[in-house]
Amino acid sequence: MPADPLHRAATPQRSTTSQPPGGSGASAIEVRRSARRRRTVSAYREGDRTIVLIPARMSQAEEQRWVNVMLDKLAAQESKRLLGDAELTERAERLSAQYFDGRARPTSVRWVTNQNTRWGSCTPAEGSIRLSHRLKGMPEYVIDYVLLHELAHLLVPGHGPRFWRLLEAYPRTERARGYLEGVVAAERLPHLPVAREE
Repeated sequence: MPADPLHRAATPQRSTTSQPPGGSGASAIEVRRSARRRRTVSAYREGDRTIVLIPARMSQAEEQRWVNVMLDKLAAQESKRLLGDAELTERAERLSAQYFDGRARPTSVRWVTNQNTRWGSCTPAEGSIRLSHRLKGMPEYVIDYVLLHELAHLLVPGHGPRFWRLLEAYPRTERARGYLEGVVAAERLPHLPVAREE
């Protein structure tokens, strides 16, 4: 039987498995290094594992950076596919239970297309939460942060110290805020160069 050209025995390949950072959605990450892979990085889900394919020459720091990038990309693709208004409502209820002991109880949670200058809004008197459609496709931890921000407004209307103490319970608050600040900054740039994967 002829050898499979994609899996030649002469091609050295190293594989490592680790636990993902909090909130990535997978139980384990497997990094596969390949000498044949020169510049591209790719990732896919295989059951409850995330497989990240990288060039063998990458340093440990580059590997970690690309694992984080690819986890965010996969999460963004999945949230874009999966989160409709019903899923958004379920997610808000789950987040309220996890971080606010279920005290924040929205009457409605939905995507809207008329919010281009804010990521989300809340009307505490009605219990309604609206998220900008611009969040679709962003990593799940970012969407969760915006949902938690609006849920917190059901408990504390303003942005005082009590409000921010509520959000301290979410471990990815700073990362999510940084991500959103980066998106806003990028939108102000006159020209965005095309990103190239190494």
